[in-house]
Amino acid sequence: MRLSMTSDLWWKNAVVYCLDIETFADGNGDGIGDFRGAIQRIDHLDRMGVTCIWLMPFFPTPDKDDGYDITDFYSVDPRLGTLGDFVEFMRVARDRGIRVIADLVVNHTSDQHPWFKEARSSRNSRYRDWYIWSDKPEPDDPEGVVFPDKEDSLWEYDEKTEQYYYHRFYRFQPDLNTANPEVQDEISRILGFWMELGLSGFRVDAVPFLIEQVTDSGDDLPDPHEFFACLRAFLSRRDGSAILLGEVNLPYPDLVKYFGNDLGDELTMCFDFISMQRTYLSLARKDARPLAAALRERPNPPRDSQWATFMRNHDELTLDKLSDSEREEIFAEFGPDKDMQVFGRGLRRRLPTMLGGDLERIKMVYSLLFSLPGTPVLFYGEEIGMGENLELEGRLAVRTPMQWTPHRNGGFSEADPAKVGLPITKGDFGPEKVNVSAQERDPDSLLAWITRLIRHYRDCPEFAWGKYTVLDTGVDAVFAHRADCDGETVVAVHNLGDAETEVELALEGLDSSKVLTDLLVDGRIEIGDSGRVSFPMGRYGCRWFRASTPETAPADSSDPS
Repeated sequence: MRLSMTSDLWWKNAVVYCLDIETFADGNGDGIGDFRGAIQRIDHLDRMGVTCIWLMPFFPTPDKDDGYDITDFYSVDPRLGTLGDFVEFMRVARDRGIRVIADLVVNHTSDQHPWFKEARSSRNSRYRDWYIWSDKPEPDDPEGVVFPDKEDSLWEYDEKTEQYYYHRFYRFQPDLNTANPEVQDEISRILGFWMELGLSGFRVDAVPFLIEQVTDSGDDLPDPHEFFACLRAFLSRRDGSAILLGEVNLPYPDLVKYFGNDLGDELTMCFDFISMQRTYLSLARKDARPLAAALRERPNPPRDSQWATFMRNHDELTLDKLSDSEREEIFAEFGPDKDMQVFGRGLRRRLPTMLGGDLERIKMVYSLLFSLPGTPVLFYGEEIGMGENLELEGRLAVRTPMQWTPHRNGGFSEADPAKVGLPITKGDFGPEKVNVSAQERDPDSLLAWITRLIRHYRDCPEFAWGKYTVLDTGVDAVFAHRADCDGETVVAVHNLGDAETEVELALEGLDSSKVLTDLLVDGRIEIGDSGRVSFPMGRYGCRWFRASTPETAPADSSDPS
């Protein structure tokens, strides 16, 4: 397919890398990551092939919720740098051809935000209606409490004004009244401000909670889809190539509405939580069928929209869309200790520890990620196989400092270790054994493998752009799919099992005039006249094939010609 098309809609086959400035690299030696430190590490991302950086919140904050409790949407937290440092970061990223998006956290503010301080000063405050108030706490839905280990209600009493304010998350994060037109205008101004400083879009936090019916006032709320359509229109007016990447953890029929249904005029991209959770069920069972079923059920996004795929993110590894018994299967396999679980619905572990450090299996999972239909998203440290620190509370377990070298503080900071904001992971997954500098020199490392996967993923736009078909493999442990676009075909096959097996595929529309060339290892497979092929798959094996004529096939060193 034409590369000019992939440039126009850059997000459809981007490689997105999520990082937290606070834990990525310390540039001034105070023990806290900052923009100046991150600037010095951008070339690591460039060498990997990352095309888009997603920044977790970097705004001023009391830091009770790792930066998601914001006190100023128009500035940088002084611990992390200045607006000037942010602009320098953007400049260096742009020089390397890397776009940058940032978290848009406008479901709530900190209770220390000037807006809320003013709102709770009087019922007549000009900011009163910027938040949600009620004379009595409305009935709570226990399942609606996002953090049941910390909160038992969605309402908090304010003694001065003798009303309750609504908080979907923590009590120190009052929800904004996003149904208020003034608040909606302010959100647009926030987007516009950061776009002027170079951002190419936003990851929208907690999308389903942005506009909710939470009181019995009888007032009709605006349609949330109309709100997102207006937000997208504003974004497009400012920059037609900018994106909104939505955190929408809903069943497919409800989720697809946030794309704007067939119009595609709301969120540009949505995370695919369903297939992620089914992937872990497949890994736990060593059975590809749950993942295959999810992808067969998944609706196609609008033409110029896209799914975002991931194996891990900065939150808990949520398993909330699985049944209780399915969730228990995953817990038993990957997080049997209660301390490894969180909120009763997820795991606070990283992939390498869940897989026992089995490098073959870990590499297979990332091969699967990069071949799945959609845009892959990596969480910092995934490229080297970082582990978690279960000594930290809750979701902080997976947000430990980046491990650059085997030396003090893992190369994250030159500060005294006692002054480092979060402790460095220890043991088999600590920086002495897992770090960037060592893996850069090891051609068999996970970093080398992911760099290779990114290169081939970028060479196979069919995975992101093409029409995909889940193939019958005849082997429960093996997942296979093909992607077709503009007459080109790529096929990916992954063995989720720990035993060697033989796979036979029926490739409709292909025949003996074509061959399959393996893109990850040397090897070429002849296709029968009926379109059937068979080949072995090793333990946790992964193969990417491109179909082509023998004359146009990619080079293969095993071919004597």
